[in-house]
Amino acid sequence: MNMGVGEALTDRKVLEHAMSDLKKISGQQPIVCNARVSVATFKLRAGSPIGCKVTLRRERMYEFLDRLINVAFQELGISVD
Repeated sequence: MNMGVGEALTDRKVLEHAMSDLKKISGQQPIVCNARVSVATFKLRAGSPIGCKVTLRRERMYEFLDRLINVAFQELGISVD
């Protein structure tokens, strides 16, 4: 799972909130993703933090899918059939 946060370029707290949200959703500590290359049109420099990610494996992956399908989809009214 990943979360791109373009506003993190100007406000570091936005990235911290995104990491907190991702931690609550996944149950794991996310890591910060940095830009690989500079892009002048986006005012982006290489190495700037632009998002966060978590890799779900084995039991945690299946637990997340179970919660997504059986809880989140049901609350949103999405049919799982």
